[in-house]
Amino acid sequence: MKRLIVATALFGAMSVQALAVELPAEITKRGSIKLAVVPNYPPMEFRDPATNALSGFDIELGEAIARKLGVKLEWQETSFAEFMPSIATGRVDAVLSGFTDYASRHEIATFVDYLRTGPQFFVQQSRAAEFKDTAALCGKKVGASRRTKYPEQIAAWSEKHCAGNPVVFVGTDGSADARTQLKQGRIDAAVQGNETLPYIMDLEPSAYTPVGEAIADQFVGIAVPVKEKGLQQTMLEAVDGLIADGTYKTLLAKWKLTDNALEKATINAGQ
Repeated sequence: MKRLIVATALFGAMSVQALAVELPAEITKRGSIKLAVVPNYPPMEFRDPATNALSGFDIELGEAIARKLGVKLEWQETSFAEFMPSIATGRVDAVLSGFTDYASRHEIATFVDYLRTGPQFFVQQSRAAEFKDTAALCGKKVGASRRTKYPEQIAAWSEKHCAGNPVVFVGTDGSADARTQLKQGRIDAAVQGNETLPYIMDLEPSAYTPVGEAIADQFVGIAVPVKEKGLQQTMLEAVDGLIADGTYKTLLAKWKLTDNALEKATINAGQ
């Protein structure tokens, strides 16, 4: 019996030690992990209008990951433009904020992908009859965030499907600005990630109608500094652990993201 107790204690100590080795020393010493976030992209991350508290899928996923790692969580609010500099300079340990995994970002960050997404056309519901299929978008003004890959993806789609009547792209300051311009009639259609549309359509009933399917496959990931191999693996295992124990599925259902699920976390799957 004593041998069993000693063996169990040793195994537990080895497990804790192994986890501590995988985490960067500063995180272990600090006892917390710092994650960058921009809370303006519901349902991924936003501030609850009633309480001003951080809310959303990414917020709850981050909290669940921290519990898996046995550390506290410190959210560091920043701007989208500061994501990569924050990682490069070590101001944060990682970015968890609806951040799309692009190959062009892999020089600075390694992405632990946890969600599938894709750019989706949508229009005002009052004009849905004009846009029964995506072909109706040819020659129209389409707005999307200029800070994403959407401009080039829209251009590629337009070149393939619109021949001599291309889509007229209008750059916007994020998806909220695109929706504002759509309501004002300054553009005919807009594009944003299909992970956000169901939530936005619930918030604004009868306001929008999706047109067609997503025009490209993308992945959303946790951006970790390239040099932090241990943290990358720990994050990967934490996400896979949440998938295995059902936490991931529960959070997806809560935030209407079930259709965007991954079966397993991946590394740098973005193109």
